[in-house]
Amino acid sequence: MQITGNHQMALVVRHNDESVREGYIRNGGKEVKLFTSALKAFQCNNRIVMAQRKHLDDFLRGRIIGRLECGRTQLEVSEELGIAQSVISRLWQRFQDDGNVSRYYSTGRPRVTTPNEDRYLAVTAKRNRRSTASDLSRQLSSATGTTVSRQTVYRRLGHIGLYARRPVRCVPLTATHCHLRLAWSREHALWTPQQWSCVMFPDESRFSLQSDSRRTFIWKAPGTRYHQENTIERHRYGGAGWLV
Repeated sequence: MQITGNHQMALVVRHNDESVREGYIRNGGKEVKLFTSALKAFQCNNRIVMAQRKHLDDFLRGRIIGRLECGRTQLEVSEELGIAQSVISRLWQRFQDDGNVSRYYSTGRPRVTTPNEDRYLAVTAKRNRRSTASDLSRQLSSATGTTVSRQTVYRRLGHIGLYARRPVRCVPLTATHCHLRLAWSREHALWTPQQWSCVMFPDESRFSLQSDSRRTFIWKAPGTRYHQENTIERHRYGGAGWLV
């Protein structure tokens, strides 16, 4: 902090420095007494270091307004309470405008969708689990006129436990396939390790030449991975491929 006095520049030193007496400044190795106005500002600055941007409670706001109504100046109140004069000025201006000094509390940005629109998104997603967030956003806009983003759709469905996940892929089986597999399992259920040791399990891998990006997502809740509505039947070995 620097002040100007007698056409000289002096560096203000905090009064908690034992080498400098309170009310003085160090100038070229000498102690120079401060002027009255500079001394007040210096003491105020050392006492509270002027408002560390903390919210004022209602009691302190009332004290400020009470002092100003008693005829005190904003500068005097600022020095006494250690609050920036700009804060006191805004508080006084607001009190004169609407007579209220309480802090405004905000709950954040208001919700774009209503509870009915949230239920509409949930019902639509459950009816067509393969619909994307963009599809649901367009359907909501056409039905209600409310336009929301994809992220909003994700959040609304996430609140009710619906998340975009890859579906389980299974090989389509006919009734005959199921019957034969069940019969084979019952036939080999009591086999001993010696009997299984005669069976060769080849370590082979098949590489399909048919592309499958697996980027199809569905809306499903946790714990419903193997439900019928969350599975997609697809023949695993359909199309051309190489066996290695």
